[in-house]
Amino acid sequence: MATEAAAGEVSDGSEAGSLAFVTVTVGDLRLALPMSSVHAVIRPPTLVRIPLGPPGLEGLAHWHGDAVPVLNLATALGRHGGMADTRETRVVLVGHRGQPVGLRVDAMAGILRIDPCRIDPVTAEDGGLDPIISDGLLRDGPATILKADVLIDRQFGDPGGTDRPATAGRPAGSLGQTTGQSAGAGSAGGTDRPALLVFEVAGQEFALPVERVREVLPAPREVARMARSRAHLLGVMSVRDRLLPLVGLGALFGLEGAGGQMAGRRVVVVRSGQGQAPVGVLVDGVREILRIEAAQIDPVPAFLAREPEFEDLDGIARADGGRRLVSVLSAERLFRHGAALGAATAVGGEGDGMEAARLADTGGMAERFVVFSLAGVEYGLPVAAVREVLRRPDSVTPLPNAPDFVSGVLTLRGEVLPLIDQRRLLHLPAVGGEATQGLARGRIVVVGHDGADAARAGLLVDGLAGLVAIPAERIGPAPAVSAAQRRLIRRVATLEAAGRDAGSAARLILLMDVESLLDMDRLADLLVTRQ
Repeated sequence: MATEAAAGEVSDGSEAGSLAFVTVTVGDLRLALPMSSVHAVIRPPTLVRIPLGPPGLEGLAHWHGDAVPVLNLATALGRHGGMADTRETRVVLVGHRGQPVGLRVDAMAGILRIDPCRIDPVTAEDGGLDPIISDGLLRDGPATILKADVLIDRQFGDPGGTDRPATAGRPAGSLGQTTGQSAGAGSAGGTDRPALLVFEVAGQEFALPVERVREVLPAPREVARMARSRAHLLGVMSVRDRLLPLVGLGALFGLEGAGGQMAGRRVVVVRSGQGQAPVGVLVDGVREILRIEAAQIDPVPAFLAREPEFEDLDGIARADGGRRLVSVLSAERLFRHGAALGAATAVGGEGDGMEAARLADTGGMAERFVVFSLAGVEYGLPVAAVREVLRRPDSVTPLPNAPDFVSGVLTLRGEVLPLIDQRRLLHLPAVGGEATQGLARGRIVVVGHDGADAARAGLLVDGLAGLVAIPAERIGPAPAVSAAQRRLIRRVATLEAAGRDAGSAARLILLMDVESLLDMDRLADLLVTRQ
């Protein structure tokens, strides 16, 4: 593997007055980068696509806890149709305005140390590059010195235009909790509309109050079973070096077809109460976040409540005008099931490291996000700003003279909401052909704040991934690659691949700014003039 210590090794043996360069090849070009600016040379990493970037941007890579933008150097230099990845392909990480940036090259040629007198001025004729991005010609290469900072600035635009995140007026409460503001009759929120996370097991729909859900994780490949435990007590899984008891709803309710492989399934982590350990619930998939009138959640009929099969339910929600019945689980009962496993595995109560993702170094709390997918990439929105998540309708009402990214309007409990097609907004490829069938699970994420006059909108997305609690230390500013991206995607979360293969890449979640999404006028102007 290409070394990450090359810069240090060379500088230790430096010769007085000489300059060190890393030399690389891009097509028929031989380029040199000052060793002082090179952080590392690595093999091509797994990339996550970031929208609204320049053509040369291949995506974001995870490197030592940072989300690093990676540019295809051939494309950035205007040499399209570069070579496909080979065993020699490398990514050179260089420093740029305080953040690392990756440059994909065809190969690393080597390291040169040269006397300054052997560096000649360069012209377009002999260097093969625009003189503005060239800093000289090494006679001993020969290689053209690349001004990486100038090239990167050309790609990403003026970084001085970055907007600061707006925080004033944003409610601090979580979904399903009031923030002290009064909600008008047309409000999408309020104390009379509890929010439920709806998930599916063997074709049946269940739900838990969102305020009791800590996060949703991918199911592990294997679960450590406990001896002599009942069928619905699946065992324990490891989450951030802690053991989480795992309950299987399929076995708990005797649902046929609830078994099978773990791949593609999800674990809903239920927030613990006082003195209670958290518990994980294995489900087939997360479907939506449903905000429903409290009066539409009925208690379990008395005749059935006496049966042991129904004692794990708190009620039955009548959704879609009563056409759908969703079983609302009792969080307290789930904790009792988890305690049975916790006692056998020494899983402690409060203070076991799972509850609220407490950070030992800061004493702060993790931030929770609703995570959705678009074109294979995960995006997040603060839970406090998400009103609900609905199923994608078969059709929407078009809105004349609306911006291209507004696909129409939706009437939600008497309120008309604009529908923003996130694929159009972020200039992602449209879905067609067989891939369209995959959007049957598409969702509308309703965002906004409480209050009769508060702005709200629906976001059309490919699917709902669930809820994720992210410690503050895992959230950082997103690399600035364009003016539009700087306003819409300001932060990025870098997580370890929990519940996935040990050797898999880290998980990157692009965190969107809600205030920017709700400002339609500035949104339209920004995308018209996007860099």
